[in-house]
Amino acid sequence: MNETLRDELLEMVRRDRAVRAELVASGELFGGYEPRMARVHERNARGLRRIMESVGWPGTDLVGPDGAEAAWIVLQHAIAEPDLLRRALPLLQSAAREGQASPRHAAMLEDRIRYFEGRPQRYGTQFDWDADGNLSPGAVEDPQGLDERRRAVGLPPLAEQMEEARRRATAEGDGPPTDHQAYARAREEWAREVGWRAD
Repeated sequence: MNETLRDELLEMVRRDRAVRAELVASGELFGGYEPRMARVHERNARGLRRIMESVGWPGTDLVGPDGAEAAWIVLQHAIAEPDLLRRALPLLQSAAREGQASPRHAAMLEDRIRYFEGRPQRYGTQFDWDADGNLSPGAVEDPQGLDERRRAVGLPPLAEQMEEARRRATAEGDGPPTDHQAYARAREEWAREVGWRAD
């Protein structure tokens, strides 16, 4: 195991969580991509990109289960880096097949990419505020088979995850935008600006 890489990944997540906790406590986290949080994500993404260029996906044999989980968290939070997430997906999927990463992590990354590209999710793991003011996964591919697909990769039923996401949002003081149309427009503009959307 590479303890240096493991420690580096764990430190990235510690820094991410510390800044997020400060922004939640001050009420600054919600209502757009907060610049301080964005800077942490960008810095961590640079570090993960360097690691991936050196060793591929940092799986459990290389960095331990907690290091592999940390790498996935850093990747999930690198939302302004579409090329990094897209490049990592096949690496993470392969690592999951080889027992070096969680199938759940690969599924959630695939959904995150689909969500930001404006395509239906496969597993319904990415939530956002809908026009009715509820956290929901939005469009999902083949809704009838959704919970079966989720179960196959180790995810709980959608209803359970949705309940947990809504509970956490309430606990952190997050709530639906006052102007959903403006919120949705800003989200689409950001997605085009950083390269998630071509149109």
